[in-house]
Amino acid sequence: MEGTKPVNKKLAAALSGGAVLVLALTGCTSDEGNKELDAWAKKVCDAVPAQNAKISAAYVAITKAAKDTTSTPKELQEADSKAFQDLAEGYKARAGLISGAGAPPGVENGAKVQQDVVKKLTSLSAAYADLKERVDKLDTKDQGKFASGLKDVSAEMKQVETQRQSAVTALKKLESGDTKKALTSQEGCKQAAEASGAAGATGS
Repeated sequence: MEGTKPVNKKLAAALSGGAVLVLALTGCTSDEGNKELDAWAKKVCDAVPAQNAKISAAYVAITKAAKDTTSTPKELQEADSKAFQDLAEGYKARAGLISGAGAPPGVENGAKVQQDVVKKLTSLSAAYADLKERVDKLDTKDQGKFASGLKDVSAEMKQVETQRQSAVTALKKLESGDTKKALTSQEGCKQAAEASGAAGATGS
């Protein structure tokens, strides 16, 4: 089993650190606010805690699997596969939420920024779905082939990390200025920011 452990630890390392995309990273609150923008922010924030919980749990599961020296290739495969599926579903749900909310009202270039976020989150979701498929195809009966396959998955994670950073950048653009004030005044986003902080994630 030792052959797979260093590889899986690299995989976990590639996933750790600022993994969760959190809308609302500060404790700012809006003054009088914009009712239309506040309503938009509520749509975005209401489901954020549940989505972040699912995404965070997936990263924790991969890290736990990497540290478990007693795991068999089959157990590692199952743990990583489920985690990648949860990540794909979590980011897809986030994209759907922002897409459904529409462009932030009264924000310059709001539609363009919103669409960019949706596009990049959707792409990130697809990338994790692809990783799940690759993990599912690994040969768990052959120790050498499994370790080699897991190494390839770890290498692909570097590409996915680039996509994640791109999605983070797009989200930061969406949550700037008046939009940020509206988002940070919503309870759902406050809860997500607090949970992320408690877990040590920065959201970037």
